[in-house]
Amino acid sequence: MPPDNRRFLFLSLLVAFLACLPFLPGLPGSFIFDDIPNIVDNPGIHLSELSVEGLSRAAAASQLSGNTRLLPTLTFAFDYWRAGGADPATFKTTNIVIHAITAFALAWFFRSLLLVAGITDARLKWTSLALALAWAAHPLQVSSVLYSIQRLQTMGTLFLVLALIAYLHARRAQIAGSSGRSGLLLTVLLWAMAIGCKEDSALLPAYTLALELTVLRFAAADTALSRRFQRFYLIAALAGTAVYLLVVVPGHWHQAAYAGRDFNTLERLLTQGRVLVMYLWQIVAPAPQHMPFYYDWLQPSRGLLIPWTTLPSLLLVVGLLLMAWRIRHRHALFSLGVFLFFSAHFVTSNVVGLELAFEHRNNFALIGAVLAIGSLLAQASRRLQLPPRAQGVLCILLLTALASTTMLRAHAWSDGMTFARLSAQLAPHSARAWAFLCQGELEQGGGAIPGNPNLDNAADACAKGTDLAPYALNNPALLIVLKTLRGDVLPRDWDLFQHRLETDNLSIDDRRTPFLLISYSRKGVALDKQRLLLAIATLVKRTRLDAFDLSALGYFIMDDLNEPEMAIPYFEKAIEAIPTNNPFPKQLEAELRAKGYPELAKRIERNGMVKRRAVSAPDAGKQ
Repeated sequence: MPPDNRRFLFLSLLVAFLACLPFLPGLPGSFIFDDIPNIVDNPGIHLSELSVEGLSRAAAASQLSGNTRLLPTLTFAFDYWRAGGADPATFKTTNIVIHAITAFALAWFFRSLLLVAGITDARLKWTSLALALAWAAHPLQVSSVLYSIQRLQTMGTLFLVLALIAYLHARRAQIAGSSGRSGLLLTVLLWAMAIGCKEDSALLPAYTLALELTVLRFAAADTALSRRFQRFYLIAALAGTAVYLLVVVPGHWHQAAYAGRDFNTLERLLTQGRVLVMYLWQIVAPAPQHMPFYYDWLQPSRGLLIPWTTLPSLLLVVGLLLMAWRIRHRHALFSLGVFLFFSAHFVTSNVVGLELAFEHRNNFALIGAVLAIGSLLAQASRRLQLPPRAQGVLCILLLTALASTTMLRAHAWSDGMTFARLSAQLAPHSARAWAFLCQGELEQGGGAIPGNPNLDNAADACAKGTDLAPYALNNPALLIVLKTLRGDVLPRDWDLFQHRLETDNLSIDDRRTPFLLISYSRKGVALDKQRLLLAIATLVKRTRLDAFDLSALGYFIMDDLNEPEMAIPYFEKAIEAIPTNNPFPKQLEAELRAKGYPELAKRIERNGMVKRRAVSAPDAGKQ
């Protein structure tokens, strides 16, 4: 290895070490939000023995986060095994290590990129290291690194960075006159691994196209190869556009694709202009108060001027892209950064009916933002004719400020209640933040028991969430539970919940609230039976539930509420939603007979027979 490479290897390892430090105050922390169903309550990753058979079961298990995310799932199973359970510190430590490895790789990516861009003096080494460290130490990374489930995103970013390094190596070889074939094959392999972590890693061709349009410019020693590259990207861009317009857009531009959302496709697209500008503001002004973690308070744009910031935000996004296109040859690194940032958001800020905003979506996109901002700062330094020492001092001060802010933000993640209180403070209109604080107070006091010393604190949090987030049901539902435990629940508490259940646009969170009440009822909270039955009936009337949820409701009403007659309609709906050869009707029929309900068993039997006849009738007509 040449001496320069050895020195850079040592310095990039130092960057990886420094990348860990700002996040250590966030240990041990606790599992939050999507960590619970995907890790804590997910038996698929609960690995009890480290063996090929055990890992195979973990790989084959159904995952709530998506069955294509195999590689992170295996690492979750490994963390569960080595900790002997779902230990937050173990999972978060692995996330920090992955982040450090990515920072190490990113330093080499920036080094290769700056070499291709023609920067060969002493600035090359230090600029590459500073850019990698700025990415690693940015406060926006806290919710990617310390939010355990977002290993899906950070592992995808790691393999994407490695793929881009391989691609640059291959293209530099082709510019020098070699084939570069091995580098391109390695790029494809690493790309496949990235997709095995997170689906939006499929955007790698957009990132390589951005490289070609700016720093590489389809160059090759062989002019025929250069022309083939241009044709390949032209055909790929046209094919991708056709698939997007003819398949993706029609597949999502309808209300059924947005079930559980209070916005449609057009409103989502309008809102994303504001969301992208919000991300940019969080990047350039990374104060902790700008990053509340929960974004369910964000209201969709209902028109170009509703709210009025919608149109200016869209114009700013379009303006940045147009400017980057126009100056892509004169200021290639700035343009590349802009293209990478917006390309990274193409899936999550498009027609797919995802939630409006999440900070971790910037994990890869931040690479582009750091590159663009770094390019602007370098140009400003040249214009101001700052001496190298002054530039170095300013760079160190900036990196120190970023790392210090990240440490401050990470500290809030070190304890579940500290995080919950800060989240409610930073996002006072977030229903999720208040519900998380409410449940945290309840669990800290011993759970759903009448003598819980934290009942008043928990009820106060839920009451504030009910008032400040009137669009959601989780806080009114929790407030009913808490007041029932305290013995001061009133009819108006149930009336408010029922009114919202009947009239609000039911989000995915709202659809879970009757199940939340059921959960606490099973824990011994003496909730009003008739009110609970009414809430369940309203939920089924207003939403389409699958067979599993419908049968779960039926069993709760039959076994827990001791109302078998009232449970039958839910069982019948469940039978309608399952395949004809499913054994559930027979099993339910046997259960009802065993429990002394022969008439109800006959009703289930008749229902199953009617369904079988209905299915067989069309087949008979075809013969």
